[in-house]
Amino acid sequence: MTTTAARTKECVETVVDPKAHADPKRLYDAFAWLRKNDPFAKAELEGFDPFYVVTRHADILEISRDNTLFPYGTYPSTLAPHVAVENGRAARAAGRPLLYTLVQMDEPDHMKYRALTQGWFMPQNLRALEGRVRELAKAAVARMETLGGACDFVGEVALHYPLRVIMQILGVPPEDEPRMLQLTQELFGATDPDLRRRGEDDSPEARAMAIQAVLADFFNYFNKLTESRRANPLEDVASVIANATVDGNQISAFDAVSYYVIIATAGHDTTSSSTAGALWALAERPAELAKVKANPELIPGLVDESIRWTTPVRHFMRSAATDVTVADRAFKQDDWFMLCYPSGNRDETVFDDPMEFRVDRSPNRHLAFGYGAHVCLGQHLAKMEMRILWEELLPRLKSVELAGDAQLSEANFVNGPKRLPIRYTLA
Repeated sequence: MTTTAARTKECVETVVDPKAHADPKRLYDAFAWLRKNDPFAKAELEGFDPFYVVTRHADILEISRDNTLFPYGTYPSTLAPHVAVENGRAARAAGRPLLYTLVQMDEPDHMKYRALTQGWFMPQNLRALEGRVRELAKAAVARMETLGGACDFVGEVALHYPLRVIMQILGVPPEDEPRMLQLTQELFGATDPDLRRRGEDDSPEARAMAIQAVLADFFNYFNKLTESRRANPLEDVASVIANATVDGNQISAFDAVSYYVIIATAGHDTTSSSTAGALWALAERPAELAKVKANPELIPGLVDESIRWTTPVRHFMRSAATDVTVADRAFKQDDWFMLCYPSGNRDETVFDDPMEFRVDRSPNRHLAFGYGAHVCLGQHLAKMEMRILWEELLPRLKSVELAGDAQLSEANFVNGPKRLPIRYTLA
């Protein structure tokens, strides 16, 4: 085996390893090597179908922009071992898939279902929610004030603020928010010993069973919500989903619950990760904190940079609908691709000093929300939430520093800070 081939294999194994996503230097060194030496590295790992690791910004864009040429097809939307791929295909063939959300849909279903709620998440509608969101942001800052200048920012603030926002929009009552948070962490943190369902070990079989159990809990909860909103509709997204029609027919309870799950999980977890990632970066870079405090007009730039820097969604998978060429590289029908967003967001050909955190970075063509037809439905809401929180917090934040070991989650799909101990002074 050549040295180059050995290094490629090592880098591919790093990208797939959940633990590497809690070790930025190890991960980003691997991404940098792959971008330069093997930007479509072929992964042939034990227990997995072969797939290509796509690491350059331009190639991720090209594959993402054509939802017809590069659909999900018969593969899952995220990396899964061969046994899970086959089980998923069998379940779909039998009409019993575990979940069917927007991220798993190809056309024509994807745009039909996306259109059901898209209006709720457009800027013109979100402006009407700004007042409510700002009150929640003020409450988050007030919470920091009561904590006496020290806290775990993730556990005390970052997790709860966006959770409250999305649950209000969805229509989930405040008393059920802890349950939604726990289920989200168990779903996205199935590979992390601190986040996965209690009592589960780290074997693929145990992980699969744990995810099925989490989804069963989600379904039990949201089936009741569907029944409630069909009987008594309210002015919330849950009512829109429960009473939605596609092609003239009311969507099934299964499709409704699948819709709820993606909004109730991705609608807050990624935002909390980017918020915590931003404060972590600012705590380590007092000059950047001073820069944005001195010029609040940089807050939108801080928001985009925090999303690029953290890149909570680490990958999605696509497959080739036919033989195709990307960047002069030929691929066969049904070839499987792993789109590595953190790598694209550190691409040296696109970002000046990509390993630096800059609140005034411009332009900032990050890929953290995806691209093309599957671009994140809630991107405008996420940006608004973060902007408003910084507008409320930064004028009062005199200083902040790390007060212990900050930690990222061990997850290669959705990732972010799971612990961020800080000391701070509020004006």
